[in-house]
Amino acid sequence: MSPRVSVVVPTYNNAEVVEETVRSILASTLTDFELVVADHSSTDGTWERLQQFTADPRVRLLVTPPGGGAPANWARVTAEARGDYVKLVCGDDLIAPTCLEKQVAALDEHPTAVLCSSRRVLIDAHGERITGARGLGGLRGLVPGRVAARRAVVVGSNIFGEPASALVRRSALVAIGGWTGSEPFVIDQQTFCNLLVDGDFVALDEALASFRISASQWSVSLATLQSRQVVDFHHRLAADNPGLLSRADLVRGDTMARGMAYVRRAAYVWLAHRSHAGPGAGRQRLGSAA
Repeated sequence: MSPRVSVVVPTYNNAEVVEETVRSILASTLTDFELVVADHSSTDGTWERLQQFTADPRVRLLVTPPGGGAPANWARVTAEARGDYVKLVCGDDLIAPTCLEKQVAALDEHPTAVLCSSRRVLIDAHGERITGARGLGGLRGLVPGRVAARRAVVVGSNIFGEPASALVRRSALVAIGGWTGSEPFVIDQQTFCNLLVDGDFVALDEALASFRISASQWSVSLATLQSRQVVDFHHRLAADNPGLLSRADLVRGDTMARGMAYVRRAAYVWLAHRSHAGPGAGRQRLGSAA
């Protein structure tokens, strides 16, 4: 019998933090889930650290061959999912014990919804909280999907949060062809908006996930590249869905996205002074070298 939820974890050089990530998932109050971890040929001992979890019948460990960056590993691990719902947790992020329980209840309550997201907090490389709850762009409760997708474009940032903040209906994800990797820096937001063109969104106004950041993840060149990909994504979404976005929406969203990239860059500079980087630098969310 298939589990209610498949939690899928793509890892790449996350040896220093992956055990904490896995334990946060295994501590979930909802127990009807499977945990599938795909390691993208890490070289830092990540695979070896994962072996301690093989005795748990809920856990499956896989190896993804080198190449293809984050989209390849995200696709690989998600293809193994068997549950009604899918949550992707990057190999250094965390979820709260009640995250699965509350998000499954929300999607069960709203059968028209294909995506549920909560707010999240940001933590540094050492696991220390550095922000309060963030996300959702002012949305609360059940929201028409196209309204939520438009809101994400207009504010110029990923209001749905990183994948650990979200739970998706697996049938809907399969129907759109899985994770959309044409703009790898925004693979999550791009996929979420594609889902919401044909389904509704549920926003839970509490922090149920933690997103780990490291000062080594960002640079001026990456800020420029990411903002360019966000703008490309905005225009692709508009072209594929006539009537969803106005010209004014695109102008405002593109302007906000360019500005937000440099606000984010400034935050990472501050973080570098605060924590001098550290664990968590080998992430699989921004097109890693693997």
